Amino acid sequence: MASSLTKDSASTPGVEKTFLGHPRGLANLFMTEMWERYSYYGMRALLVLYLSAAVADGGLGFDAGTAIAIYSVYNAMVYLLALPGGWFGDRVWGARKTVAVSGTIIMIGHFLLALPTVVSFFIGLAFIAAGSGLLKANISTMVGHLYRDKNDPRRDGGFTIFYMGINLGAFVAPLTIGWVGQKVNWHYGFAMAGVGMAIGLAFYFLGFRNLAPESSEVPAPLSDADRVGIIRKALIWLAVAAVAYTLVGLSGQFTIDWVLWPLTILGLVLPAFYIIRIKRDSDLSAVERSRVSAYVWFFVAAAAFWGIYDQTGSTLTLFAKDNTASSMLGFAFPESWFQALNPLYVMALAPVFAWLWVALSRRSKEPSTLSKFAFGLVMIGASFFVMMLAQTASAGGVKVTPLWLCAVYLIQTVGELTLSPVGLSLTTKLAPAKYASQMMGVWFLAVTAGSSVIALLQLVGAPTDTKWWFASQGAIAMLGGFAIFMYRRKVQPLMGGVH
Repeated sequence: MASSLTKDSASTPGVEKTFLGHPRGLANLFMTEMWERYSYYGMRALLVLYLSAAVADGGLGFDAGTAIAIYSVYNAMVYLLALPGGWFGDRVWGARKTVAVSGTIIMIGHFLLALPTVVSFFIGLAFIAAGSGLLKANISTMVGHLYRDKNDPRRDGGFTIFYMGINLGAFVAPLTIGWVGQKVNWHYGFAMAGVGMAIGLAFYFLGFRNLAPESSEVPAPLSDADRVGIIRKALIWLAVAAVAYTLVGLSGQFTIDWVLWPLTILGLVLPAFYIIRIKRDSDLSAVERSRVSAYVWFFVAAAAFWGIYDQTGSTLTLFAKDNTASSMLGFAFPESWFQALNPLYVMALAPVFAWLWVALSRRSKEPSTLSKFAFGLVMIGASFFVMMLAQTASAGGVKVTPLWLCAVYLIQTVGELTLSPVGLSLTTKLAPAKYASQMMGVWFLAVTAGSSVIALLQLVGAPTDTKWWFASQGAIAMLGGFAIFMYRRKVQPLMGGVH
């Protein structure tokens, strides 16, 4: 009996060396992701503020519309690149190597932001977007690899712990990086983000022995012919872009719009193209095509949700700077600290929602998936109606109480906790078998589409400092939520038996 226990201890819960009862590798991935999110959200808390700050104050001096457009395009590219990021892990490097390379790229990007030159700043943004896209899908895959048995009862709990690491990093980042960046020096703040990613990489490399062997494998490696073909196409497109931008630069016509416009269009066209390509695949059954048609409803609604939600780092941050008092009860704080509210609310409310759904399910009163999704949209729309009231209250240069933004972030978090988990679940349920893994990348493309719409509105000159900006988007989101709820009986049959 003793020898049998020793032999099986490496895979038996409670016998192996564990982290909170989970495989030891979870601790390393938890710390890697926590510090990566620390670097990401810390930099993001400063981004729009730095872009819009006057040159005399150490910023880049862009107008508010351009700063929001840059932020939105950057956010769109992070999530757009999550799709090829997953592909790299599956076809080229394997998850473990992809995360190592991507984390290094992110770290370099943050340190490039720390250099006081405009060129290094935008190169750094490109590095961070590319690295974040590569890392996002693969590190979550590695968490799954830790549990060899897909029915391991610890599996869901492991992802919950991992998710808490994301929010812990996102909570601490604005409080530290935001304060240093705004109160001491912008570039010191960006450097802190680079140090954070370096710490995450240290935990990652030191924990290699604790990771699952599957993480080093390439599930579906490219053939030599495919590899050559892809490299050739990539070089051709790079050459075309290099020639085009060289000609524009030599003509003296180059502005930031020459970058923002193509990337914004790309962020709108590629998600649509990819979904249409999946729907038209002749290998799909009639039921699978019907499910993809149903998914389009949710994708468009999710794009509206994330387009509003991700303005926390752009229009809401500028509202905090220009229209909100930066003190409460005699305590002064920088505007970037508002970015800590959402992860704080998530950590506080996520266990409550998990308990609520279980309690309602036991009473056969749990809302349907469609109802939860609709409620999330209504809540995000309601948050912008509250912002409309806050914008009205700030008319004439009045600095409104921080409680307005505290309320807005709370409403948005409630919406997030009903829509985001449901969206992930729906994606896995409605995905055709052929695209089971790639559909998670499609879900991320909803963020790309939503952020690209916001960027487009800024590029055409839509004002963000009016009550109509908030009212119009709030109305669209709420109408979308009501439409999904009212037409749920028509959408349900399209879902092919999925509930």
